[in-house]
Amino acid sequence: MNHLDVYLASRKQKLAYQYALWLLSWDQETETPNDAMQYRSDQIEVLSTLAYEVEMDPKRIEAIDFLALNSETLTEDLKVEIKRVKKDLDQLRKIPKQDYIDFQVLLSQAGHIWSNAKKNNDFASYLPTLEKVISYQKKLVKYLSNDTVKGYDVLLDMYEPGMTVVDYDHFFNTLKTDLVPFVMKAAKVKQTLSKKLTKGHFSKDQQIAFNTYLLDVFKYDQNKGVLKQSAHPFTSGVASVDTRITTAYHEDDVRSAIFSTIHEMGHAIYEQQVKPEYDYTELKGGVSMGIHESQSRFYENMIGRSEAFWDTHYDKLIETFPKALKGVSKQAFIQYINQVKRDFIRVEADELTYSLHVMVRYEIEKQLFNGKLQAKDLPKVWNKLYKKYLGLTPKTDTEGVLQDIHWAFGSFGYFPTYALGSAISAQIYHRMNQDLNIEQVVRDNEIVKINAWLKEKIHQYGKSIEPKALILQATNEPFNPQYYVNYLKEKYSKILNIEA
Repeated sequence: MNHLDVYLASRKQKLAYQYALWLLSWDQETETPNDAMQYRSDQIEVLSTLAYEVEMDPKRIEAIDFLALNSETLTEDLKVEIKRVKKDLDQLRKIPKQDYIDFQVLLSQAGHIWSNAKKNNDFASYLPTLEKVISYQKKLVKYLSNDTVKGYDVLLDMYEPGMTVVDYDHFFNTLKTDLVPFVMKAAKVKQTLSKKLTKGHFSKDQQIAFNTYLLDVFKYDQNKGVLKQSAHPFTSGVASVDTRITTAYHEDDVRSAIFSTIHEMGHAIYEQQVKPEYDYTELKGGVSMGIHESQSRFYENMIGRSEAFWDTHYDKLIETFPKALKGVSKQAFIQYINQVKRDFIRVEADELTYSLHVMVRYEIEKQLFNGKLQAKDLPKVWNKLYKKYLGLTPKTDTEGVLQDIHWAFGSFGYFPTYALGSAISAQIYHRMNQDLNIEQVVRDNEIVKINAWLKEKIHQYGKSIEPKALILQATNEPFNPQYYVNYLKEKYSKILNIEA
């Protein structure tokens, strides 16, 4: 076999193991029985070992190194793929085999342990596992640091290639300077909200019915995905033909499942619209977390919370909740879903305060990896930063440091992309609106046109174009956070009747 054939054969094996491990992970988060955790972990250990052996097969490594040095013989897509694979390989071969396997086993248990800790408001039961996860991440940073990427930047680069602490510090400082004063001003405005919305009861069965309706509205392809329930809403997929989403139902809040579902559909539609021919390559899936989050925030906020959307779909909401929403006007509902309220929970935060939640996590991660913070002190520091940025102190760890699953998955460096993605979404909206009258398209219930625009400009390319180049190509200019600031000030100055 020549080098290309060796690589293609190893890729086929790798994708098969990846799919099997992914299915176990999905099952773990949605329906695996509690008593099966150890048994599942044992199988994950075996599969992870086999996957590692494929990944580190000397013949595969030789093939990748050869192809990287002789890329002129490859197609354009293969050139990009080999460059990406070579980068991943160079990182992976710096990680000791046993560390890699042990970490996969740890992660297979960590999510379950976190879920129970959150449920029971018991940070102490989660702390030993979290300390192990952080310890591994610090080892990873040491293994992967080089002359150009060091420390926490190693983790940031994994989710948004090219982004560093310097870049994110500049971005968040821009938000602090240009947006936060307006956020603080807006948060002081007293809003009168319908008690039927704030104090109502919305049955889970009715919420499920409306979510099922939303799947069709947004044209989430149910032949390529499913909607299930989990403690924390998420999207999970391995190919355009298999990208799944979850949501969480809270019977005291009609907004929660609606907007978490729309958010996750934004992620999933992106994945479903990548070129199908990439499914069997390393170019499948979204190019970065920032770009990914721009899609979910675009669908959730710019479409889902718009007046145009509810002009069309409010009657269906009333039909689904006839008793709970009796007498509630569309305008009262729109005001409710765009309420500005400083709160504890990131996934429930409004557009204006959302980035402040992300800043808390970003500051904590920086401190964890520059040695200024230990895991045992997380609840105290978390509460201190929430007081600083939002003027609030969580009453429990469940609504505080335990609210997100990301750290249980070892996803340090991920959180900053949420704020970045929100900013990118505003730039995309501005550019799209030059080609489509977005409000009219949404009002006409033709979101399929928005999906098509995003597929043409962003989705179809998968990982074949780097994030910064993709933004430039899609919007005709480099990333510019001012669109985000302008969008939020314009929207909320109108809603709250205040000056921007």
